[in-house]
Amino acid sequence: MDAVFKALSDPTRRDLLDELFRQDGQSLSALEARFDMTRFGIAKHLKLLEDAGLVVSRRRGREKLHFLNPVPIRLIHDRWVSKYSEPWAAGLSDLKSRLESPMEKIFEIYIKTTPERLWEAITDSGIRSKYQFGNTIETDWTPGSSYTMNNAKAGAPLGEGENLEVDPPRRLVQTMRALWGDDVKAEGTSKITWEIEPVGDSCRLTVTHSDLREGANEQLYGGWPMILSGLKTWLETGEKLTTPGSLMYT
Repeated sequence: MDAVFKALSDPTRRDLLDELFRQDGQSLSALEARFDMTRFGIAKHLKLLEDAGLVVSRRRGREKLHFLNPVPIRLIHDRWVSKYSEPWAAGLSDLKSRLESPMEKIFEIYIKTTPERLWEAITDSGIRSKYQFGNTIETDWTPGSSYTMNNAKAGAPLGEGENLEVDPPRRLVQTMRALWGDDVKAEGTSKITWEIEPVGDSCRLTVTHSDLREGANEQLYGGWPMILSGLKTWLETGEKLTTPGSLMYT
């Protein structure tokens, strides 16, 4: 948490996050053009934001693109703010941005657990329901197999897709088509990639939600910060996340 607060204490770094909030996935050159600062200065600020987990970078060809990662802010919210401000319990996860089509969102979190336990928590339907709004996943987890997402309170499946890659306990790639409303059904099929990397006694989990159209409905990706916060809470404490938003569908 200290690294996050330190990163947020500087107005230039907050402005960089605002810029990525406005348009995600920008290169260093694009960000430099928007600030009255040297390229070295911008790179230094971005490095501090990456170290705090607030920015995630990915190579795209010859460019290095920078993405806003709202998960650390969600964790701060879950620890302190939700106790006092229930009406906006889910507000910090609604971070908007638009890219050239197709759009992608990247979320990163560190969890003190083993790759095997983390993989189990992602693929075990009973555990999954504890941190993903009570939803269960029905599939045999083989490459090419289909899956459905269900909830005991829903009268029909909430989502469906295909398991494209299943490489335990390292990588899972799935297509996803949301079914919980006509507005999200119209968005079509997107792709979700789970990547697990051991780091010391912990794991870095990166979730990339891609193949989203520019300006896609935020319901498709806005819940990820809360889901990943719930996953971290469950694995590290054995307890469910109890912010109002995380319980709204359980």
